[in-house]
Amino acid sequence: MQSSYINFNGKIINAEETIITADNRGFRYGDGLFETMRLEDGKVALHKYHFERLFNGLSILKFQLPSSFTSQFLYDACLNLCAKNKYANARIRLMVFRGNGGVFDPVNHHPNFIIQTWELPAGKISINNNGLDIGIYHDAVKSIDKFSNLKNNNYLTYLMAALYAQENKWNDCIVLNSDGRVCEASIANIFMVNDEKIYTPELTEGCVAGVMRRFFLEKLLELGFKVYEKKIEVDELLNADEIWLTNAVNKLKWVKSLNEKKFGNEMALNIFPKL
Repeated sequence: MQSSYINFNGKIINAEETIITADNRGFRYGDGLFETMRLEDGKVALHKYHFERLFNGLSILKFQLPSSFTSQFLYDACLNLCAKNKYANARIRLMVFRGNGGVFDPVNHHPNFIIQTWELPAGKISINNNGLDIGIYHDAVKSIDKFSNLKNNNYLTYLMAALYAQENKWNDCIVLNSDGRVCEASIANIFMVNDEKIYTPELTEGCVAGVMRRFFLEKLLELGFKVYEKKIEVDELLNADEIWLTNAVNKLKWVKSLNEKKFGNEMALNIFPKL
């Protein structure tokens, strides 16, 4: 359930209050970025990674940032909103977008932002007991371009993949890139395990530069596991020993089936406590 209050451009207001007009570029064109973060015991997990990705994306999208619009300002705003909603553990969604205007005539390139929060259960998250059932979405593909790694507000492909998963009673769907290779899931990056080696699609394959993906790559190497970024064909994924989905809120979930192929979770169970 969403909280009672949100933060709109630095002001905490009632969550039901109207905040944008029909001319808003974020609403019209998906002109902006967002971060989904996890508050654990009053602290935002991996916040430095989140804000580094956000500000890199804002630069690529040619936002003009005032000097006051900093990582610390946004971090404090997230914590203050969670405190207002009395949450010690929460999912936080921070969306940054351009204001009003048409395609060729934005009013300005300054950032507007909205922060929303949803309460999460207290205590450390555990790995899923029941494996996920997932499928592959074929009606649209993820492009490989300058903007592919950004977590942007142009979310139609992922929304339709998620709808397709619901129609088929799956937990999620794999999205392929424009070359027909494995890219990511609708709300997560993807890892596979084969012969005790761990693989994930490289960023040049068009996947979002996930914060948890980055953390996993760094931490698994530090722990001595064999981890590789590579191009992954669908047949390779179907022949894997394990498949994992990772994101900042759920951390890691293991997949039980894909296209009726069954997968194990031995390495996932081994690794999860270490992370």
